[in-house]
Amino acid sequence: MTCSKGPGVGIKATAVRTEPLYAQPVAMAPWIREFVLLLGFLGFAFVVMMLVFQWDALPEVRGKHLSSQPQIITTERIPEQQELRKKLLRETCDGDRDAFTEGKHSLDDLSVEELDNFIVDDKQCIVYCFIPKVACTNWKTVMFVLNQSKPYPDPKSINVDLVHDIDKLVYLNAFPREEIEAKLKNYTKFMFVRDPFTRLISAYRDKFLQWHDEYYYLNFSREILRLYGNLTNPPRTVKEASVTELHPSFYNFIQYLLDPRTEEKQPFDLHWKQMYRQCHPCLIQYDFLGHQETLQQDAQQLLRMLKLENDIKFPPSYENMTSPSSVSEWFSTVPLEDRRKLYQLYEKDFRLFGYRRPGELLDG
Repeated sequence: MTCSKGPGVGIKATAVRTEPLYAQPVAMAPWIREFVLLLGFLGFAFVVMMLVFQWDALPEVRGKHLSSQPQIITTERIPEQQELRKKLLRETCDGDRDAFTEGKHSLDDLSVEELDNFIVDDKQCIVYCFIPKVACTNWKTVMFVLNQSKPYPDPKSINVDLVHDIDKLVYLNAFPREEIEAKLKNYTKFMFVRDPFTRLISAYRDKFLQWHDEYYYLNFSREILRLYGNLTNPPRTVKEASVTELHPSFYNFIQYLLDPRTEEKQPFDLHWKQMYRQCHPCLIQYDFLGHQETLQQDAQQLLRMLKLENDIKFPPSYENMTSPSSVSEWFSTVPLEDRRKLYQLYEKDFRLFGYRRPGELLDG
């Protein structure tokens, strides 16, 4: 007899059992029982260890978010981590492409000004999209050194002011449109990102707590002090402000970012402009996505990928770099509602690049 399972598919029936459905348990020797229990324990321990390994090895998988803390990643795991970062980026872009590209559908829709952050090295066939406050001085230095003759000079020997001179590097938007598209298609493209809130703190420390930059004081600090610091007539020069150490508070800076009038007047400065708006990762397919939190490991992996690991050494990180662990302290002066608004303003950066939502700051 057969039991039908769809057209032409049959399962042969078995004879009906006549013995009791539940047989009496067979007595087991004590040593056998102990051996079986030991095997069961070892099997359970193995499963737990594998789960722990997967949790530790693939941080992007758990909730698709990375920690903002500095991480130590083994050399063997970096390529795997790269694939996970790129996979997350592709999936997030595909989920709401119009929102992440601000309605643009191809490279043709990007203006020349929107390619201001792209540096080219034709010898090495590299395109680097720099983001201020994400190791961009170090990477600009590397790009500058690669334009020199071999043996390359030590990047640590280069004056950092030199690499911020626009004439010292080759920018992508200096080429005709056809060449721009060809380079973006064929060259190795890379960018580095950072936890968005940590990056804002770094920008604030650099541009508002040091009285060495007349441009940022005149164009930003004075206006922020006037609008949000209750000063009708702030000092007219950075030198005057430095005498009394007058500067906008961190909360004043956040108020400035959240004020709708800010971008109505002019686009965000690159030091606090959202990262995705500078490098267009949903329109440009990057070959390498580095993170500030794993900067040294990522830099070495990228140099290996470019076959430059024996020619150049990536500069060390700054000792005074903003620590992710200090974020809560910085945001203690910012009201909860404004923290939530700020997260909404930078949410796309958090999502695209795998940074976790800072619930300890946003959930009250």
